Amino acid sequence: MKLRTIDGLDLRGKYVLLRDDFNVQIVDGQITDGFRIEQSMPTINKLRQMGARIAICAHLGRPKGERNMSYSLAPVAEYLGVRLIPDCLDKDFMADMHDGDVVLLENVRFYSGEEKNDSAFATELARGFDVFVNDAFAVSHRAHASTVGVAEILPSYAGDLLASEIMHLSQVMENPQRPLLSIVAGSKVSTKIGVLKALAKLSDKLIIGGALGTTFNYATGGRVGNSLYEADQRDVALEILEYAREHDCTVLLPLDKGVAKEFARDAVRTNKDFSQIEEDDIIIDAGVATTERDVNEIKHAKTVIWNGTVGMAEWAPRWSYGSFALANAIAEQTRNGALESIVGGGDTVAALTACGVKDDITYVSTGGGAFLEFIEGRILPGIAILEDK
Repeated sequence: MKLRTIDGLDLRGKYVLLRDDFNVQIVDGQITDGFRIEQSMPTINKLRQMGARIAICAHLGRPKGERNMSYSLAPVAEYLGVRLIPDCLDKDFMADMHDGDVVLLENVRFYSGEEKNDSAFATELARGFDVFVNDAFAVSHRAHASTVGVAEILPSYAGDLLASEIMHLSQVMENPQRPLLSIVAGSKVSTKIGVLKALAKLSDKLIIGGALGTTFNYATGGRVGNSLYEADQRDVALEILEYAREHDCTVLLPLDKGVAKEFARDAVRTNKDFSQIEEDDIIIDAGVATTERDVNEIKHAKTVIWNGTVGMAEWAPRWSYGSFALANAIAEQTRNGALESIVGGGDTVAALTACGVKDDITYVSTGGGAFLEFIEGRILPGIAILEDK
């Protein structure tokens, strides 16, 4: 896939509408993890050096097309040290801009036309700009006004972050070093059927963990107690296992789990294999034997793709055991030059951050849903419109 990029463009004095993904976690007005913002900075700085006049378009949360100030991008503007334009459709600020200036437009999702990809809204959003640059991989699986609508109106290009995401993911999907081990966890089989099949076809081995793994354990006759799982996905889980066998992919399901009698951060943890799980047990984390096996598999892989924590990693240290062990093992093998690692998904990246190993991973994707849909082989509208055909 070849994208139109900003390299070689003459942008001096040009007004650039830049779509970034600043959908970050904000607690009490403070950004708790600036990963996505920091990943966007190289493109922003490059555009500034090129002499562009930059207005960043972004969203935060789901205000449902209403001006809900609890979803204001003001904390992001403060973090960036740039002026916040209170209305993303305002154009008055443009007259005062100089080459290299940067402003941040208020939440584009304050307008219902954004998620509807309304043509009139897209036209107004694009008005006054010379060029559109999309650097927001994480929202490029959505056909919204700020990803597709404006790209149909303005000369459009991929930013360096977006181009880098596509390059790294394409490389591992098309020509991975083998053995390739994929680790997929999370809560629902129903949302990951496509990606599980895609990875079963691509991978040599596939580890399925978290509540996702619990559903597979249930489908294969394991006890799951009072845990989160999808009983109605039993046949789907068995179908995926058969699909993996047909494509010579070994699927590794959980062997044991960390369980408690209540779903709480401070609940007493017990490690049980599936034959020991009682009706009132709640599965919260991967078990010791499962984790030891998975770490060993990582040590024998040449490429690892990981999406989804295998337990409540945010409830450290009691319930982060499985996820943190995976993060540390992948990072160690990558540091040693024995492994190429690709990690995506907000919770998974947060686990890397908590372990202090994010910088050791070969490539950390800013995408969650987009990461999975790209792996699945779906067409991402915000990417397709940037292809250099």
